[in-house]
Amino acid sequence: MIECKNLVKNYLNGDVETQALKGISFRIEKGEFVSIIGPSGSGKSTLMHILGALDSPTSGQYFLDGVDVSGLGDDELSDLRRNKIGFVFQSFNLLPRATVLRNVMLPLLYSGTSQKEREERARECLRYAGMEESKFQNLSNQLSGGQMQRVAIARALINNPSIILADEPTGNLDTKTSHIAMQTLRELNEKGHTIIIITHEKEIADLTDRIISVRDGVIESDVRVNSNQ
Repeated sequence: MIECKNLVKNYLNGDVETQALKGISFRIEKGEFVSIIGPSGSGKSTLMHILGALDSPTSGQYFLDGVDVSGLGDDELSDLRRNKIGFVFQSFNLLPRATVLRNVMLPLLYSGTSQKEREERARECLRYAGMEESKFQNLSNQLSGGQMQRVAIARALINNPSIILADEPTGNLDTKTSHIAMQTLRELNEKGHTIIIITHEKEIADLTDRIISVRDGVIESDVRVNSNQ
């Protein structure tokens, strides 16, 4: 599903060039539950942006479902993000004065699907993410942190993406709610979704099946922590 070959990413700030990624290579198969972990400045956020088709490598190749993403233009990258990748962000990125249902429907707004179909799909994704139906018409700013994360996960699922890319998905949650959010992601993985989590928290990474540790722009270790993967 995902193959990265010798990814290099350089940033130029004035006359100073910084190498954020120094030749990273790995594969992630369909249905895996993977965390990419590393401290601030390790390169994990740069890697996430490349995996999410939000940025391109300076050199190297990134394949998603057999497509060389590193060679795509802006319009093609936009289509790929919309159709292949579901994003879950630390800050949730929900519209505070929109209902739960509307927040989940938003990615379908310009998809050509009818209002009825958009609403049906949003309801299905919310149920799938474990959201209580009684909350569907609540404004997102009336929800708890855990409930907002479920809405964010449902929105990530609305286009039936190949992968769900979660950036620090528990960063704004307390310990108990963090474990509930991770359990939701685990349940989605058990239903066949490929989940990639970017985190700096070892206790969160330990809840996944494979931990790719990044430091100073290179892969420090790549360990499977669950033998059934």
